[in-house]
Amino acid sequence: MPVYEYHPRELAQVSVLRKAVGLNLNQVKENLQAALKSQELALAAPQEVGRLTALDIASWQYIEWARIASAMTKQQIAVYSSDDDPRVARREEQRAQRIATEAAQDEEKGTILPIEVRRHRIYRITARPAAEKPPVIRHFFAGSAGAAIEHAEAMFRRPGSMYQSDEYRVTSIDQILPESGDFF
Repeated sequence: MPVYEYHPRELAQVSVLRKAVGLNLNQVKENLQAALKSQELALAAPQEVGRLTALDIASWQYIEWARIASAMTKQQIAVYSSDDDPRVARREEQRAQRIATEAAQDEEKGTILPIEVRRHRIYRITARPAAEKPPVIRHFFAGSAGAAIEHAEAMFRRPGSMYQSDEYRVTSIDQILPESGDFF
């Protein structure tokens, strides 16, 4: 049974942490403002309940930038370093515990298959309907670009789906988290 190395929220938090390292408080606040703008833009876009959205990602990133700015202000930190941030170490411990707990739960269920730790990413897929309508942009948590496209195509074909009435064609796919060169 699969166990995910990082969940989407964790990927968003880690991407912010990696960008924040070496920044001073003013630079962190600039990124906080940029994250707020991203969140506002995502809020204006159509939302799909129960699905990973741009708003989810933008909100997680905004919250992480706000947390870092607050920690730097309270602790009077001149330049951010994740090594000096106790929350980072706690989160990493919690993530390790989550992975161990998920693996243990699989063993309790009597799963014969070995535990598989998966390194999924977040992909943004843009699809256009055959008719003259605006494109649809959706986010998928998947192990590869191909798997993300398969998820999107299944969503477009699913009976009762709001997309079923039109023919949709995937026009672009971008890995958005982790960003290229981050950690895998």
